[in-house]
Amino acid sequence: CGDVNTAHTEIDIARPKENVKTSGFMPEERAWLDRWVAEGWVDTFRHHHPETRDVYTWWDQRFQSRARNVGWRIDYFFVHQQHLNAVKGAGVAPDVMGSDHCPIWLEIDESVLNA
Repeated sequence: CGDVNTAHTEIDIARPKENVKTSGFMPEERAWLDRWVAEGWVDTFRHHHPETRDVYTWWDQRFQSRARNVGWRIDYFFVHQQHLNAVKGAGVAPDVMGSDHCPIWLEIDESVLNA
């Protein structure tokens, strides 16, 4: 979990076409995340919100991007697919201020893990 500094897919960035050559959205960086997914790791936010748009975890402070919600989703909780049944929910808390990032959260059913 944490800040991986890469927006994985076009839905994870406000302006994908303008940023295709920008560090954090370059094809080779996105391919690195594809390899994790191919190994069975699941982006829990996308698993629970597959089509949700305009949800970001980082905004450039220099351009006051947060106020306009022009951001990037670059913070993730990845869970291996063998434990995905324990994940009850995953989300983003964009209203929590204090950084150029916002918190992300994961809800786990411990009874599934302890079974």
